[in-house]
Amino acid sequence: MNNISNAIRYVGVNDHQVDLFEGQYPVPNGMSYNSYVILDEKVAVLDTVDIHFTEEWLANLAAVLDGRKPDYLVVHHMEPDHSASIAAFLAAYPETTVVATAKALAMMGDFFEGLDLTGRSLPAANGGTLELGAHTLNFVFAPMVHWPEVMFSYESSEKVLFSADAFGKFGALDAPETDWVPEARRYYIGIVGKYGVQVQAVLKKAAGLDIAMICPLHGPVLRGDLSLYLEKYTAWATYQPEEEGVLIAYTSVYGHTRAAAELLAKTLAEKNCKNVVLCDLARTPVSAAVGDAFRYSKLVLATTTYNAGIFPYMREFIDHLTERCFQNRTVGLIENGAWAPMAAKVMREKLAAAKDLTWLETTATIRGGLNEASRAQIAAMAEELAR
Repeated sequence: MNNISNAIRYVGVNDHQVDLFEGQYPVPNGMSYNSYVILDEKVAVLDTVDIHFTEEWLANLAAVLDGRKPDYLVVHHMEPDHSASIAAFLAAYPETTVVATAKALAMMGDFFEGLDLTGRSLPAANGGTLELGAHTLNFVFAPMVHWPEVMFSYESSEKVLFSADAFGKFGALDAPETDWVPEARRYYIGIVGKYGVQVQAVLKKAAGLDIAMICPLHGPVLRGDLSLYLEKYTAWATYQPEEEGVLIAYTSVYGHTRAAAELLAKTLAEKNCKNVVLCDLARTPVSAAVGDAFRYSKLVLATTTYNAGIFPYMREFIDHLTERCFQNRTVGLIENGAWAPMAAKVMREKLAAAKDLTWLETTATIRGGLNEASRAQIAAMAEELAR
């Protein structure tokens, strides 16, 4: 259990039981569900935890409260990994007032049958405040980051932003420490990435606050120089590449399309192109592949014509890209088809809704295995990508 400050305490839990977060994102280092307490003249508990850790969390909470009773439960987000212990909390501390957006309060009735908050709830106002004594929570609504009921809280005396799911990352807090960016990117792009416009709006509001510390609902508390985190979120929310580089994402049945992807990567390396990444979509978690597609400035898709369409892993990958508003990239295509190559046409059609894509002039077509003509096309693609 960590002290954020003398008055702000951490009471969250670590989950090493989960293998797939939200049923789809591999989390080999587990997951944290963060919850905080502010001890002042009034006591505020900020969010609860996943249902599998209710008892552990209540024990953490009781240790910090040391006999005191909470005055408020502030709910920033109603997704069950943060809200599932609300009913158990209210059973333990029935005199607590629940503070949340009106949308969140309405959702509580849907998640907890028979929960009666009559006389026990306080709808938060956008721009409203909650006075605790020396500490004041200032509420900032953050709709669709990434549910409609979400709000942030800014504690003005210690300059702490409680940011709900924003600025979170995959990984338990007691797992070996890793670089924040890769798992925060995979978390953001996978879960929040569709809502870049809404994230931009909240970042604009946050820019007017003097923030010394960010306390998210997943991952570590962020302190000190916050510029890296704000810079990454700005790039992700505006769909701009973080780095110059080429992701070559491929699927291959018998190895011929893989050979083409490898030849392109080798040719780019010979041209001293930096950040050339090969990705086998059949063997790479889709969330990691999608994260790299948003990281780099250029993307090459290489796949087989399959049932007059494209190979299933490529279809899934492109669906994940378009669902998350993939845009502002240079894209090239490599297709394979022994008798009727269709993959390039299908991939281009699936990306038709993506904004501001720059297409390479050259498309490489393989009819079975590489030959002189397809090698020349890959060389031409490499020349365009290296410019």
